[in-house]
Amino acid sequence: MTGFQALILAGSRPSEVDPAAAYAGVAHKALIVLDGRTLLARVAEALRAAGAGRIAVACSDPAVVAETERLGLDVLPAAAGPAESVAAGIATLAAPLLVTTADHALLEAAWVSQFMADAPPDADVAILLAPEALVRAAAPETQRTYLAFRDGRFSGCNLFLLATPRASLAIDLWRTVQAHRKQPWKIAWLLGPRTLFAYALGRLTLDQAVRRLGRQAGVRARAVKSAFGLAAVDVDKPADLDLVRAITSKG
Repeated sequence: MTGFQALILAGSRPSEVDPAAAYAGVAHKALIVLDGRTLLARVAEALRAAGAGRIAVACSDPAVVAETERLGLDVLPAAAGPAESVAAGIATLAAPLLVTTADHALLEAAWVSQFMADAPPDADVAILLAPEALVRAAAPETQRTYLAFRDGRFSGCNLFLLATPRASLAIDLWRTVQAHRKQPWKIAWLLGPRTLFAYALGRLTLDQAVRRLGRQAGVRARAVKSAFGLAAVDVDKPADLDLVRAITSKG
């Protein structure tokens, strides 16, 4: 798919010091330099290579705003949280909108293109997740959060496709899922006791869980399984930065 719009989330919590940014000695982790380019620049280049037209960055840090402008990207003032920034993004940029994060340090155009090609045509929202086996094979040292389903354990890849205008209906659910992303049983509880028990007993597949969440929001949500284990690696902590530095130094 060419000509899609893209939103890079690069907000910050004013009351918190980001450990990866502090470790790298920069004001914001979007400004960490990896192989001669900031993480923000690397993400933007991958999106452009995949065919993105307009690219906006949800940010509020003055230094990130300056880097955004230097890269020729649009500045979208960061909202209170990721979900709110996505809501502003789809209202400003329209669908189809690809959403990712500024700390997706290893992002490649091929991952983006494959994700968009694999997203079912009937989806309002598509979410990319990587199977645990692929993640561990690609980066044995990485520490990821995995969600367990009947068909395996998966880690999120920070790539979301809001394929249709109807996807905006999922923003409130996104906010709730984001808040409980490390406690999947709470997400299952949103769908009622039967779904919670099905999840607890290992009866739900990944696709079933995502479809049920979508129905809760009134959208057609679909899961896409990544063929690239490194797609699940982002820079949340100093160990992640050491890992991506090691990976890029080999490549």
